[in-house]
Amino acid sequence: MIQLISGGVTAAQGFLASGVSAGIRRKGRIDFALVYSTKPAVAAAVYTQNKFKAAPLKVTEQHLANGMAKAFVINSGIANAGMGQLGLEQAQQMAQATAHALDIDENDVIVASTGVIGMPLPMDKIVAAAPKGAALLVADGGHQAAEAIMTTDTVAKEAAVSLAIGNKTVTIGAMAKGSGMIHPNMATMLAFITTDAVIDSAALENALKHCVSQSFNMISVDGDTSTNDMVAIMANGTAENELLTKDSEELAIFIEGLQIVCTTLAKAIAADGEGATKLIEATVSGAVNEEDARLAAKAVVSSSLVKAAVFGEDANWGRIACALGYSGAEFDPDRVAIFIGDVPVAKDGMGLAFDEEKASVVLKEKTVSIKVSLGMGDYSATAWGCDLTYDYVKINADYRS
Repeated sequence: MIQLISGGVTAAQGFLASGVSAGIRRKGRIDFALVYSTKPAVAAAVYTQNKFKAAPLKVTEQHLANGMAKAFVINSGIANAGMGQLGLEQAQQMAQATAHALDIDENDVIVASTGVIGMPLPMDKIVAAAPKGAALLVADGGHQAAEAIMTTDTVAKEAAVSLAIGNKTVTIGAMAKGSGMIHPNMATMLAFITTDAVIDSAALENALKHCVSQSFNMISVDGDTSTNDMVAIMANGTAENELLTKDSEELAIFIEGLQIVCTTLAKAIAADGEGATKLIEATVSGAVNEEDARLAAKAVVSSSLVKAAVFGEDANWGRIACALGYSGAEFDPDRVAIFIGDVPVAKDGMGLAFDEEKASVVLKEKTVSIKVSLGMGDYSATAWGCDLTYDYVKINADYRS
């Protein structure tokens, strides 16, 4: 049985965390997070597909060449992206300062940054924050770390589950940030996952890629894929379960738990979209294959017109049909059915006479469900997004100030 629990990124055994103010952000906000594994951990990560990949991601890729890590270090406020060689040097210095503070090898440090693109990091402040963060590491420090990685987020994003592997209890915990510059293939979102499972490198990497494809790669706030996206995981083996490999029957249980954690965080990111008032959940069924289902669902939640209609509580199903039509999915328009909540608004590719008042009630909910049947096959997918509001423009019009 898989149970949701509290504790976030430090829910799993053998992980400590802290969040401190390095002085990068204004008004004394905490902006520097550390997560530390007391034992060497198998590690993996997936990264943005934006060609302007930020320096911390490049350094992390190098450090994870051996598939091992002991720490996450993250700053908010400045993205360390678009900084060329200086950015690489600063990301490496950030790892070195953390390694020195924790007395570990710098190659065991996973580095991440989030914030404004094109500005250098204040390395004197970063270097000073590392020992401060190390000194404050505690087993219940997950929430402080989750707050430290926020930028325009309005809430800290945390999730954790416990599950049974054989006769051992395995825990998976995580924290994430993300509110704007969010689009499928990841976005200005960072997620850091910890687990005390005993699992080999290949199984962990495959599990992470699978779960990210079904969660973080199925959300959109504004159609912009960031330079800094990363999802990273450490597994330190403290649970002492039997080793999970790609051939283990119980690997499926671990993947299910990891999927719950990733999906919980992905939905939290979509719901916290900049200026958002509603979460949009689009489920497409009846596709001929999984890829077509994914393409169609993502197109619906990514459509600015759909998002604006949801904000305006307008049951304009034609915008949903339009998004399906350019999604790249293969289907026959004459077989398509569309529902807003449980209200059927289109069938066989044509509009229905529907109850506008009932549809309006659905559109007033905090979570607006859009369901589409392509009528072609047996595959389905779900994507998440948010409405497009006046406040989104206000937030991004003066982001740097």
